[in-house]
Amino acid sequence: MTAPPTAERPWPVRTVARKIAEWVDRLGAVWVEGQLAQVTARAGTGTAFLVLRDPAADVSLQLTAPIGLVRDGGPAVAEGNRVVVHGKPSFFLGRGTLSLRVDEIRAVGIGELLARIERLRRLLAAEGLFDQARKRRPPFLPGCIGLVTGRASAAEHDVVTNAQARWPAARFRIESVAVQGALAVPQIVDALRVLDRDPDVDVIVLARGGGSVEDLLAFSDETLCRAVADCRTPVVSAIGHEPDTPLVDHVADLRCSTPTEAGRRLVPDLAEETARIAGLRDRARRALAGWVDREERLLAALRGRPVLADPLRILDARAEEVARLRESGRACLVRGLDRRAGDLEHVRARLTTLGPAATLARGYAVVQRVPAGEDAVDGSGAPLPVLRSVGEVAPGDRLRIRVADGAVAAVAAEPGTKGAAPAERPRRTRASTS
Repeated sequence: MTAPPTAERPWPVRTVARKIAEWVDRLGAVWVEGQLAQVTARAGTGTAFLVLRDPAADVSLQLTAPIGLVRDGGPAVAEGNRVVVHGKPSFFLGRGTLSLRVDEIRAVGIGELLARIERLRRLLAAEGLFDQARKRRPPFLPGCIGLVTGRASAAEHDVVTNAQARWPAARFRIESVAVQGALAVPQIVDALRVLDRDPDVDVIVLARGGGSVEDLLAFSDETLCRAVADCRTPVVSAIGHEPDTPLVDHVADLRCSTPTEAGRRLVPDLAEETARIAGLRDRARRALAGWVDREERLLAALRGRPVLADPLRILDARAEEVARLRESGRACLVRGLDRRAGDLEHVRARLTTLGPAATLARGYAVVQRVPAGEDAVDGSGAPLPVLRSVGEVAPGDRLRIRVADGAVAAVAAEPGTKGAAPAERPRRTRASTS
């Protein structure tokens, strides 16, 4: 049997069981700490059977002990208590089971429990699970409240009764679990996960009545604290009474000293909210009435202004001003034209006065020398030169004398003669007035 087993030459069951028992016997005696999940003492056999569970993991170990040892342990050896046992592992060949044969059982003292809780508290605080920044505010009016508590417990009654007294329409989804003992932590963790996955649940409440440190020990368990920290739904802790502060109170998003306070803080008071709404409605009504009155006064003041009382008045005034300015412009233009007409007449009179026709009309005459071959009276040819001196005339020169009403022809005589007979009969022509 020393050769290793093969498919052709396997070991029998007894051989494998014996080898396992030999290996287990080599472990020797050990001290083990855990929580008693089950205690069964049978007087007929003289042996007590116990189940020791790890409070931080889903692992348990079978214990066997003399029944006298269990009886002598008194209240310390009871289900749900933390204990430290001394024993030797053994493998029972007949059933192939592993158990720890115990020869000493010690209860874990309160001081030791508190010290372990304090070490765990420092560890969780160092990881940031107690930080206020990660805590979430529960909703003002949750649609559905998840409640994790003992079955038909006083804590359940306090939470539901107080919440529905304040808000009768409050809805609950209740998960009944063990709140102390070996099964408390796994059941509470499972209930938290179920409620956290429910989309209708807006807040989760952990509720339990008061008790001793050992009774509330499950709510200082590391597994439960981390499960609460991992919840996406806000968690409210309502464990024990005012002095009781398990570690889950520090991890939860909101701590209530009692389940009664949790029922009051989960939902608003219907009477208070109704009164607050009525007050806000009255304030809004008064504010709206005041605003309407203020706007009405403003409109009345605007309507009382002249520009709005008689909108056409300013247009009429502007029309009158435009008409006045138009008349003023027309009068100014007429005066300017009249002034310019007077000036024109004055200039015309001056020109008439200073013109040659006016001079001839006063008795003056214009003497012109007529070249040979031209008509002395007609003057239709080229302009005749005007005589300005007697030295420009020679005797016998034909002259044209222009007067106001026409022109006459003449012949220059010798100087000193009294007159010369005209060479030809003078002809008269009507002088032009220009």
